[in-house]
Amino acid sequence: MTTTRRTFVLSSLAVCAPAFAREDGFVRFLETLWPKAQAAGVSRATFETLRALTPDKSLMGSGTRQAEFERTIQHYLESAVNAARVKKGQDLAQHWRVQLSRIEAQSGVPASIILAVWGIETDYGRAHGERDVLRSLATLAYARRDNPVFTREVIAALLLLQRGVVPRERLRGSWAGAMGHPQFMPSAYLNYAVSFDGKKAPDIWSNIPDALASIGNFLKQEGWQKGLPWGTAVDVPSGFAWETLSESARNFAAKGVKSSLPADAKVSLFAPAGAQGPAFLITSNFFVLKQYNNSDSYALSLSILSERIESRYGITKSWPQEFRILERADRVKLQQTLARHGFYEGKIDGRFGPSSREAIHRFQKAARLHPADGFASKRVLEAALSYR
Repeated sequence: MTTTRRTFVLSSLAVCAPAFAREDGFVRFLETLWPKAQAAGVSRATFETLRALTPDKSLMGSGTRQAEFERTIQHYLESAVNAARVKKGQDLAQHWRVQLSRIEAQSGVPASIILAVWGIETDYGRAHGERDVLRSLATLAYARRDNPVFTREVIAALLLLQRGVVPRERLRGSWAGAMGHPQFMPSAYLNYAVSFDGKKAPDIWSNIPDALASIGNFLKQEGWQKGLPWGTAVDVPSGFAWETLSESARNFAAKGVKSSLPADAKVSLFAPAGAQGPAFLITSNFFVLKQYNNSDSYALSLSILSERIESRYGITKSWPQEFRILERADRVKLQQTLARHGFYEGKIDGRFGPSSREAIHRFQKAARLHPADGFASKRVLEAALSYR
């Protein structure tokens, strides 16, 4: 994963520590960035912009955790995909249909996916964020000197100012430094932002066609396969063996998990609430959506919103009434335990994605826990802790 991607920055912000010492330490730290900024092409005059900054102490501590990693997919989805957002997306699909048709032809990304990104990121432009992006990024770079991505984003923001892309007073966005309608980090702007008409610097803050074209270009450059759906909801038949979580759509169909996906497509069976809840076959394009935000909740909500905008919605099974996710400490404990037993080799961070699901699936099969659905339940944790 490259550090220019928005998701890398956002997924690094669970907790920001240590605490500030004195503000003069903040100033001294910023001065240490000059050699890297100079090497990137930042002039000294532009670099001096940092001298006016003070640290944003509200970014310190544990208050920056993201809802998509702490809530169940069901609750995140219910909040992200509501009737008002669906209706607004449908109205905007009509209003911008000419521009969206051209963007879809150029990028290969469906208009409904582009609209869904816009809808979930900023509620179609209603909530860009009002923080000083440069101050936020400088604070995060200072507070998390162990993570060089924040320093690189500070330098990217300075390059935006130097190139006249946006005036200093408009360099505003989220607490994490994401900007404009697409919520691009400064480096993402430099790498993915495009102008709809190709005649000027992309304006993702106030020019809607530029913002939509930039979303499409981001997904295209990240590997979106034209003509391949993100996935689809499926019905898993009673008695399904859960032998594997990943194979071709054709093979899943032969086992009773039928879909309209291309037969040769490599897909993953995703049961976000376990075998008792809704299930999906997801394609490689689902994981492209996660380059925007590395969260299953985010990518699934975005995917379902895109279907709702198209007046489609395929989930036929309700969410279990007692559906709960493990607390973060227990998710970390489960990853540590699975790693100790040789089932998991990923990062110990309490965030569950495909590698964690595959590890749980392997453990369930080894421990003869049925169904082996890859779901991190309290039962799985207890079994892993007592496994010999």
